[in-house]
Amino acid sequence: MNGLSCGTSNIVGVRFAVYPMADNFVEIIKGALKEVDTSKVWVQTDDITTCVRGRSEHVFDVAKAVFIQAAKTGTHVVFNGTFSVGCPGDSEGDTYMSEDDIRLNEEASRQESVEAATHFALYPMDNPDYMQVIADQVKTAEKHGTFTKGVHYASRLDGTANEIFASLEEMFVDASKTKERAHVTMTATISANSPSTKDN
Repeated sequence: MNGLSCGTSNIVGVRFAVYPMADNFVEIIKGALKEVDTSKVWVQTDDITTCVRGRSEHVFDVAKAVFIQAAKTGTHVVFNGTFSVGCPGDSEGDTYMSEDDIRLNEEASRQESVEAATHFALYPMDNPDYMQVIADQVKTAEKHGTFTKGVHYASRLDGTANEIFASLEEMFVDASKTKERAHVTMTATISANSPSTKDN
């Protein structure tokens, strides 16, 4: 990897896709994106996913806002994303790291109460104490009141989208601080307005 080591960048990123389960999915996705202010992050979209990069607070702010704007339509919507920090060689878009900490979409997101369910998995890379790091972050979700249970290859969170993203962000950021120059990734599948119940 050209001599690069893990944890060489403070840039946080997420690559995600939003899937509205409706015939007018294009309208829902475009409508959600139109309502979200992305001026404090680096954004690139292709025919598969969208990549958002910058400071952690703005990356989570944008990801949450896109999901909430799509889910508030009442359509069954699924967000599938991978968050990362400390990726070797991640330098493009460094200018966004100088932005202030004011979240541009927080007020609009807070006005919506969208119930959601999540499966997430945390991966502290190159950390021999990774199991303890994961266990500690599950306690964070328990503190937030969003942790429901462990499932195969993931853990489940339930609550409003605002509560779930707050849990995900705190766990992710805290995990990245457990080792100097840490490389941490986290996967999250978030569902709202599902016709299935969590007991099914």
